[in-house]
Amino acid sequence: MTRTRLLLVGYGKMGRMVESLAGEYDCEIAGVIDPVLGRAADAEARAGDVAIDFSSPAAVPVNVPALASRGINLVVGTTGWSAHEAALRRAVADSGAGIVVAPNFSTGVVLFEAIVAHAAALFAAQADFGAFVHEAHHATKKDAPSGTAILLKQAMERAGFPRPIDVSSTRAGFIPGTHTIGFDGPAETITLSHAARDRTAFARGALVAAKWIHGRRGWFTMKDVLGIA
Repeated sequence: MTRTRLLLVGYGKMGRMVESLAGEYDCEIAGVIDPVLGRAADAEARAGDVAIDFSSPAAVPVNVPALASRGINLVVGTTGWSAHEAALRRAVADSGAGIVVAPNFSTGVVLFEAIVAHAAALFAAQADFGAFVHEAHHATKKDAPSGTAILLKQAMERAGFPRPIDVSSTRAGFIPGTHTIGFDGPAETITLSHAARDRTAFARGALVAAKWIHGRRGWFTMKDVLGIA
């Protein structure tokens, strides 16, 4: 079986973790771009089949069109660039490339989103219950609230929860990532929580996505990768 050649965009903790696990997923590292693609990196970029981007919010709007135009598919785990999504969707569609975009590549988080949406639908008709989302991450995470927290809030709203959903964030220490959803009534509280024990869950999910997107065309999420309707 031919190995998938990966281009790492961003070589921080996540990039190095993807590199360390790549062999387990029949992938090899073709090159590293850190953080923005320039002319000097063009030849190296063309050697990759799929680029995995864990860089920065400012780099994504530059890198995605540049890589897609070179026929390289992408997996983007960087968050904080949603204001540019419409333009990036057009760039990917025009190039004929494929991309998987997710604020969180953990398989558990994708399943957690489905569970949260179902809970929100159940509580929608219970007018006495309010809802909240709280997320905690390491002190160096730049965006707050996290992309996953925003995703979970949107999932609750799409499921029909009609009341305001409070969203709060904590940035401290080395927390890999914890997301808690709560429904609070006059005399009781129900909480659902997902906690990442370490960041390998994100790296492994990104590698699964890279294998899946190789050869595909279009804009996808981890729900597509995992076959969740």
